[in-house]
This record gives sequence, C-alpha cells and structure tokens, in this order.
Amino acid sequence: MTATKGAERKHDHYASLVARARSFGALRTAVAHPCDESSLRGALEAEEAGLIDAVLVGPRARIEAVAAACGLDLSGHEIVDTPHSVASAAKAVELVRRGEAALLMKGSLHSDELLAEITAKETGLRTGRRISHVFIMDVPSYPEPLFITDAAVNIFPDLEAKRDIVQNAIDLHVGLGLGRPRVAILSAVETVTPRIPSTIEAAALCKMADRGQISGGDVDGPLALDNAISEDAARIKGIVSPVAGRAQILVVPDLEAGNMLAKNLSFLAGADAAGVVLGARVPVILTSRADSLPTRLASCAVAGLYAHSLMQKGIAS
Repeated sequence: MTATKGAERKHDHYASLVARARSFGALRTAVAHPCDESSLRGALEAEEAGLIDAVLVGPRARIEAVAAACGLDLSGHEIVDTPHSVASAAKAVELVRRGEAALLMKGSLHSDELLAEITAKETGLRTGRRISHVFIMDVPSYPEPLFITDAAVNIFPDLEAKRDIVQNAIDLHVGLGLGRPRVAILSAVETVTPRIPSTIEAAALCKMADRGQISGGDVDGPLALDNAISEDAARIKGIVSPVAGRAQILVVPDLEAGNMLAKNLSFLAGADAAGVVLGARVPVILTSRADSLPTRLASCAVAGLYAHSLMQKGIAS
C-alpha cells in the first residue's frame, strides 16, 4: 500500500467502530477527575458524538473553572463533587459498583490512581481476570485494526498474567464483532530459544490454547514482528500457520516492548492508538492528553461496543 493510499484510508477503522457504537446508543460513563482542558473537552466531545453520557466526577470548582477558561458548556451536565483526584477515582468506581454507570473513563488524574481504585480488593471492580490494556491501532499501511497488548498496565507479566492478557484481547476482538482473531505471541525470534525466556512463554501460551486454557482465537508464537505482520517475511522464513504474516493481535513480552512498538507505529507510521483497559467489571476508557479527537472517540466507541457485548452475555454488572 502506498503512502498516499494509506493517508486516504486513515481513520477508516475508527470511523467504522464509532458508527457502530453510536447505533447502540450512549452509555452512562463516570469520568474520573476531568480537571484539565484535554480530559474535559474529550468527555464532552464524546458525549456530543453520541458515544457516552458523561457524569463528571471531580472538584466542581476546578471543573467549572476549566470549562469557563476553555469556552466549554456544562449546561445540563451532572457533576459529582469530590475534594481531590484519589477521591474522584474512588467515587467514579463506586458509581460503577452501584450500577449508576456502565463505563469508566480516565480524566486528568494519574492512571495509577484510577487503577488502584479499580483493583481494590473490597471496593474495586475486580474479576477473576488480571487487568490488562489493549491499544487498538489504526495503522494506515495495515489492512485491519491491529491490537497491541499489554503496553500500559503489566510491566513484566508472568505466564499466568500473560494468559489473561491474551484472553482479554481475544474477548475484546470477538466482542467488537471483528471475528475470531489471529494472535501472535511476539519475541525477538521465531524459534524457541532457552536463552530468550519470552520464546518459552510463547510456546507455553500456544500449548495452553491447544488445551483450551485460552479460547476463541488462533494463537501462534514465538513470532518476530516481521513474520507476524508480513506475509513475505513469513514465507521467506518458511513459517506456515494461520497467524504468521496476518496477525490481528500482537502480544508483547513486556510493557517496555509494547510501549515502544505502539509509539513507533504512532510516530513513524502515522498510526493512531485508541486505548481500553480490560479485565475489570466494565471496560475502562484510558486516553492520553496527546490523543487526537478521532482517537478519543475510538477509545469511547471500543469501550461502549464491548460493554454492550458483555451486557448481552450477562457479564457486566
């Protein structure tokens, strides 16, 4: 695909997700601490786009001051007043626990503050799964959405955590209506090598998929990045599998590798990266201050579509 064609196709994947999410209707969303222009504007724009029904949880005076300074209209918006960011996170999680919100959205607080409340043993939103993050990348040169996990939550996940990371991503792909995914477990090489522990874990994850401990997707690994996404590279290396060269989910060895991969795609390949946290009782919209409007809307669309899917299965509270 040429650069021109890639530029013309930019955001096509996101536009499709947003259109589908809008057709399901907006879900009530607790927005934790939207106390800067980026997070407040993002929540209001997502609401205007018909993707969420925002409940603003944070210090009322600060939220109103930001709105006034940035020309944002808060007319008719519910604000749940809290004294500080930790209280905002706790209150937003509480709204979800009480069934008063179907989604959770990060505002201007630190991700760690929100995740700490989500994973709190007695008051959080924990399930039997490990919490993990998925980037849904719209890469101009790639023919379909590319999921990267985990590049934001689990730093050095062990094998058990990686099982949940893989399953979370598979469930998301299926829940978005994208079908049974092809999952590549990435390493530096495509052969099992004792000196590279991630290759051994990749092989173990594939056997777990064979035995039904991971379900819903075709899993292969270890695969190097080139033979995971390039059919030419896979053919040259003699790799024959339903995943090689056509991966839809890339499972990275650790957070550092995932973060660098996602940022490489964003800054060198012109990709956009919508983000969602999975494994809690509801999807969590995790956006960055640097996110573009299409990326913010895509994050909300992904979370909304997946939440609807969970509700249909009777999983979400």
